[in-house]
Amino acid sequence: MSEAVHEIAHEATHDAAHSGTGHAKLIGLLISILALFLAVSEMLGKSAQTHGLTLNIQASDTWNFYQAKTIRQTVLRAALDGAKAGNTAPSPEAQKQYSTWQSNIDRWESEPDKGEGRKELLAKAQDMEHHRDEALAKYHAYEVASLIIQLGIVLASVSLLSSIMAFAYGSAVLGACGLVVLIGAYSNFEPLMHVLH
Repeated sequence: MSEAVHEIAHEATHDAAHSGTGHAKLIGLLISILALFLAVSEMLGKSAQTHGLTLNIQASDTWNFYQAKTIRQTVLRAALDGAKAGNTAPSPEAQKQYSTWQSNIDRWESEPDKGEGRKELLAKAQDMEHHRDEALAKYHAYEVASLIIQLGIVLASVSLLSSIMAFAYGSAVLGACGLVVLIGAYSNFEPLMHVLH
């Protein structure tokens, strides 16, 4: 749809430039400004979408690493419990092995120096998911801004073709609304993001 709106904007701006009336030139200028905002909105939207998808992949990888640590920990804990249950009087070597296994279990639970324990991976994955959700919400807001601006371009084009100024005023209002949504999405304005989500 965006390409069609860009084509309409180009044709209307071209016609306005060659028209002799002042209103036509102002409407052509309005269309050009709206097309600029539309291009910015679409660029930011694609960027937010790409960032959200990247974060989704990274969060998935982190959850997979978390699950692998959980499986290792569970298997080793079961082996440790089985060894302890089958050996009521463990030798010093067995005690040393039990201690090594327990330290591995503890390290897999929390490893703050590397950030690769289950506890750290859980926090990292949840943080990535939060940022992913923010990026995808921004993408949605940019899409809404693009739609509003596209409608403004269409109304301005109708005004240019019909010489009815009410459409031009409606176009300016839609353009202003689209710009507000665009700026709100860019600045991550929480009330706007909440309404659009």
